[in-house]
Amino acid sequence: MGILDGYRVLDCSIAMAGPFAAQRLGDLGADVVKVEPVTGEWQRHVAAGGAAGNRINVSFLSLNRNKRSLAVNLKSEEGKAVLLDLVREADVFVQNYRPGVAKRLGVDYETLSALNPKLVYVSMSGYGESGPYVNRPGQDLLLQALSGAMLSTGRAGEPPVAAGQYLVDAVTAYTAFEGVLAALLHRERTGEGQLVEVNMLDAITTLQMQELSVFTVAGKPQQRSAEPHAHVFIRAPYGTFATADGYLALAFPPLAKLGAIIGEPSFETMNDETDTWTHRDEIFARTRERLLTMPTAHWLERFAEADIWAGPVYGYADLVADPQIAHNGTFVEYDHPTEGRVKTPGFPIRFSKTPSSVARGAPLVGEHTREILAAAGYPPERIEALVAAGAVALGEGA
Repeated sequence: MGILDGYRVLDCSIAMAGPFAAQRLGDLGADVVKVEPVTGEWQRHVAAGGAAGNRINVSFLSLNRNKRSLAVNLKSEEGKAVLLDLVREADVFVQNYRPGVAKRLGVDYETLSALNPKLVYVSMSGYGESGPYVNRPGQDLLLQALSGAMLSTGRAGEPPVAAGQYLVDAVTAYTAFEGVLAALLHRERTGEGQLVEVNMLDAITTLQMQELSVFTVAGKPQQRSAEPHAHVFIRAPYGTFATADGYLALAFPPLAKLGAIIGEPSFETMNDETDTWTHRDEIFARTRERLLTMPTAHWLERFAEADIWAGPVYGYADLVADPQIAHNGTFVEYDHPTEGRVKTPGFPIRFSKTPSSVARGAPLVGEHTREILAAAGYPPERIEALVAAGAVALGEGA
């Protein structure tokens, strides 16, 4: 049994951040019910990277394991009544509707907490539940740009560089996941549920705790270099460099030691605490020139001998084949009834007595509608009536 076994989560979220947070709860054993429209959640119809899959695209597959699907029409009174019935016995409710939509649908915190005072209600948004940006689209790239994170990498005078991942979505998911756990702990102590509000702007801003404090407390400007230095507040050299046959990452080595290894005598007289800032572009450029003369393996071996922080630059194929990744069991594999053998990142936290697991893959639309409603006390004839009215939908074979 997982550490959250016995907890029921109603996941009414879409896209990435909400479903990812709910999946984390499912990985720990919670019974996560994916409440989605009868035509399926939006992410089922949008395939990242064009990875369409067989019946379930990879985007949806990656964010919705360990869930059961309830296909319900919340715009119908009968469909909404079904959800409200489930809320009465639920522990957690997760939604990332646009601000105001939950109220219009009649599934806002005030309404649901009146039905179930112990409910932990998680509301996720782009910029907050109110304020001047409340109606802006909460999209990952736009939040990266607004948060200042982009302007800390890349060359001065060139366009800011975005992260190569859905960074804000992922950070927001983890923030919501932490919020649920904290609220459940509070409920265990007091018996009361509460509203948990998480927004993408605050999540990505607070992730930059150290960088923003350097700016707000120490008054250091966020100033990019002419060279592609990897962080505005870390001394040179710091970044990725081409070698004779590939790339490597190098993190602020002692200049004298670095100079001796790469054959740059000018470094040996420089001061690590002052020159690495005042001559940042010069140091970066000279390091880049020297590292081009030998292959990656040569430099990594020499740097390891000198206890200089350096490492390879992996692609996904390298990462998946890495021995430490294999040792850690970072990826999990399971068989999915329509998508075949699935290999995907697992749950990153280890529990000695209550480990995470994959009990089921991502569901088909409405695959568990009948099962969920029957467990909630709905007789077969009532379920059939709801299906006939279009209030709920059954998946294939359900």
